Amino acid sequence: MLNIQQKIKTLPFTSGVYLMKDASGRVIYVGKAISLRKRVQSYFRSRRGVPSKTDALVNEIRAIDHIETASEAGALLLEAGLIKEYRPKYNVELKDDKSYPYIEITGEPFPRISLVRRVAFERGQERAAKGAVYYGPYVSAGLVREALTIIRKIFHFRTCDPFPREACLDYHIGLCDAPCIGNISNKDYARNIRNVRLILGGEKDVLYKDLKKDMEDMSRKHEFEGAARVRDQIRAIGALYSGTRDINYFKEAEQLQRALNLPRLPERVETFDISNIMAGRLPAGGNQAVGSMVSFFNGKPDKANYRRFRIREVEGIDDFQMLAEIIRRRYRRLKREGRIFPDLIIVDGGKGQLSAAVEALVSLEVRIPVIAIAKREEEVFLPGKRDPVRLAQDSLALQLVQRMRDEAHRFAVAYHRLLREKKVFE
Repeated sequence: MLNIQQKIKTLPFTSGVYLMKDASGRVIYVGKAISLRKRVQSYFRSRRGVPSKTDALVNEIRAIDHIETASEAGALLLEAGLIKEYRPKYNVELKDDKSYPYIEITGEPFPRISLVRRVAFERGQERAAKGAVYYGPYVSAGLVREALTIIRKIFHFRTCDPFPREACLDYHIGLCDAPCIGNISNKDYARNIRNVRLILGGEKDVLYKDLKKDMEDMSRKHEFEGAARVRDQIRAIGALYSGTRDINYFKEAEQLQRALNLPRLPERVETFDISNIMAGRLPAGGNQAVGSMVSFFNGKPDKANYRRFRIREVEGIDDFQMLAEIIRRRYRRLKREGRIFPDLIIVDGGKGQLSAAVEALVSLEVRIPVIAIAKREEEVFLPGKRDPVRLAQDSLALQLVQRMRDEAHRFAVAYHRLLREKKVFE
């Protein structure tokens, strides 16, 4: 039992799933928790008055494994899949209480997905005969709704009954592909429903395999937008089940993509800043200008790909041309080496800096989405748009852009400091 207590002390205070094992290593119980450490600790406190089944479970436990998830809803889905996989003997099936909710997927040509109670489930046997399927029962209706909301952002489906005459709000906010107006084929909609069923059925590995095959098929057919969409789905599913940082970034990145109408989710982002050391600021006079580029991957600084530049081609103080120079140098090299371009470029500045960046990319015949963010009003400028986009100050999308811009500025200042100290020494 000592090893169990040591294990408990290492458990995180985050949501996830815990797997309790007996002496043979067999999984005997799977549970979910909003706080893994607190939930597992509760089993080993004084058990006076605890039901005999719980007492029997604790006496058999010899090891505990855990899997962190991004949310309790993610834990709910993972728990269901693990129970189906291991069939632990201490997991009780909730078949006797009519209040527990089920998920219903109707048998219509464009199936509807909704939450139903046990009574409705029993009455739904007629609908089951017509092709409806059910998942559950689940303990918490609130968690099931949250899980379905997350799944629906990844694989769109309808919840309306009956079909509306025109596309509803769900279509406009990206939760449904509007089969009501013929906006999606039956085949593509059926693919979404198949993927939802794989998640609800705990068949995550099969889902990953199917999606990767879909992505490869689309790439071979040069359907790159479709392949990128499937890639984003794969990443989102991984974030749903694990990695709180990734899921937070996916909510951020999805909001930025929607706000700026980006062609794909910005997985890798490179951000540029120009800084000058003016004449008179250095003991020996003269001026030096430097550029910085920081790289972020899935919301995390990728410091191995940070770059700093000494300005070589531009004389005098011309931030626009300096920016154009370092962008040309960066992507000329990536193009020459056949390396992957980022999904988005951010430049620190306004319209002038944005135009300089676009011209540099055009000169290289390189197509990468690029935006600029101006410090004073924190406005975002897009190519071909006269007016800036003003993101809400508390929006995740703006905070993401600011975080990357500020890191580029910090990196440039650090380079300045290095050059200044070197100049003083000389």
